[in-house]
Amino acid sequence: MHMLTRALTVAAVVAWGASVAAHHSAAQFDFGKPVQVSGVVKKFQAINPHMRLVLEVTDAKGKRDIEFEGHSTNNMYRAGYRNRMISVGDKITVTIAPLRDGSDGGYVTAAETAKGQRFGMGGGNAAAERTRAETR
Repeated sequence: MHMLTRALTVAAVVAWGASVAAHHSAAQFDFGKPVQVSGVVKKFQAINPHMRLVLEVTDAKGKRDIEFEGHSTNNMYRAGYRNRMISVGDKITVTIAPLRDGSDGGYVTAAETAKGQRFGMGGGNAAAERTRAETR
């Protein structure tokens, strides 16, 4: 019985450690320098723990796909997002906290569809946005 208890304890610690390791900091994003990016939706998932978005962007660097992440589904819903608001093929503009290293990507804080539908938490308060990003 002692071996079973020990095995279950080890399994619980490993499972807890994996979930803690999976949650990362938002330190790689610069919430103090919001940037707008427009493109065509290639992939969109309103999922937990992070929204996932891939936009096909054409700009001075050329045409390419850029991956973004964002708030959890429940935070997005509180900020105005509704199911099927964004679909593959839609043209949208997102406001992001860009990656600090300057590479493509970022953290979506707000979005606007071509139809003018908006959702987001981008109120200009960088500290609040970072806190929301880290505590989803």
